[in-house]
Amino acid sequence: MKKTTETYEDFLDRINSFEKSEIDFGNNFFNVNPSLKNKVDEKNGFKNFYGDTVVFDLDKSTKEKISKIVDKLFHECPECFCEKLVGNTFHVTLHDLSNSPELREVATEILYNELKIIELIKQIDLQTIKMKPKYVFNMVNTSLVLGLYPINETEFAKIMDLYNLVDNVKTLPYPFTPHITLGYYNIKGFNVQSAKKLETLVSEINQTSLDMEIELDVQNLFYQKFVNMNKYINVINFVKSSK
Repeated sequence: MKKTTETYEDFLDRINSFEKSEIDFGNNFFNVNPSLKNKVDEKNGFKNFYGDTVVFDLDKSTKEKISKIVDKLFHECPECFCEKLVGNTFHVTLHDLSNSPELREVATEILYNELKIIELIKQIDLQTIKMKPKYVFNMVNTSLVLGLYPINETEFAKIMDLYNLVDNVKTLPYPFTPHITLGYYNIKGFNVQSAKKLETLVSEINQTSLDMEIELDVQNLFYQKFVNMNKYINVINFVKSSK
């Protein structure tokens, strides 16, 4: 089995380097990452975008807390975002797999991934992983996300064991950064005035709204397929399928 060699200290150092209490969109018009056009159309609706992934679904209480943060963002800075994410889709991605605007480009790979997942599920241990929020931050100019981190080295080892297991299906070229996506940006970007307003709001949220612990329950670990960023379909529950 391939092993990610990052230690807990390495992980914390890495996320601390870009997950800050203050956010900075710069002093010019904010332009989004060009890759966002794969997910969002010119009218700021979600486009067809196909793929598969392994995620932790969140409990009702956590989704309600996240929804309050999202509601605040969209109420005070609606011009900064595209279509709002549906509350029941909030999740923590354990491992990305395939994605493409064209289904035909990933259909075979998705089938392969599903078969590999079926082979892996018997290796899953029944456990929960305790996480805490770090900060709301800008994810590569595509979205605003809430960063998470395991509360100690033991919890880090648990989640990395799961990550490394799924990494046998498809190895990724970037390290694991646990987060909850809060909203994708307006496809057309936004002006400096809106950027500064959003910076102030994010700073306030980071200081006042993140006093919570989030438990990732392996019973809620799913292999999912998606057709856009608001429509995820549970295909395999790891724990139920392993029995």
